[in-house]
Amino acid sequence: MILLPRTIQLDPSDTVIFAPAAAPGEWAVPGTFLYHGRPAGNLNRKEQIAFRSGFLGVESFGHSTLVTVTPARPEERAAVVEALAAQFVAKLGAPDIATARPAAEEEIAFAEDICRGHPQGTLIALHRAREGDDIREQFRTIRPRDETAFSAGYLRGHDRAFHIIETDEDDPGIDLLDLRGKE
Repeated sequence: MILLPRTIQLDPSDTVIFAPAAAPGEWAVPGTFLYHGRPAGNLNRKEQIAFRSGFLGVESFGHSTLVTVTPARPEERAAVVEALAAQFVAKLGAPDIATARPAAEEEIAFAEDICRGHPQGTLIALHRAREGDDIREQFRTIRPRDETAFSAGYLRGHDRAFHIIETDEDDPGIDLLDLRGKE
């Protein structure tokens, strides 16, 4: 069985920290190739966050904090390779699809290796760091629990990083910044 990473959003935080954020459900790759040869000082704040913890969505070329291990049919895998090769041409200046395809195949094979041995639905987080001229990656798995603190079925056993509550415009709630310095 082919397993590949797909982006997932457990809360809206990715839309705030990444520019752009990957859409939920996109096939994903680690995307470390975006940072090779780029000095850390040349990355803006959102690029630095993406460098540290962002998987790359193939369709949007946006980032996601988490991916989920998802089964893929052989034709889906082949389509992801072609889509990534097309992005290499469109976004990174590869001369043509035929030239970009081997690099895309290598990146998809690496994404497949990351998922290998993990059950479907396992979440994977990424941490990147620079060690001199090298970039080091660490992958961490997050397994679902039977129950969550919020008991929401759509979370599939994972708690949200943030619990967001919408309020009426007439009720501004508590302004935490306004409380600074008050007793």
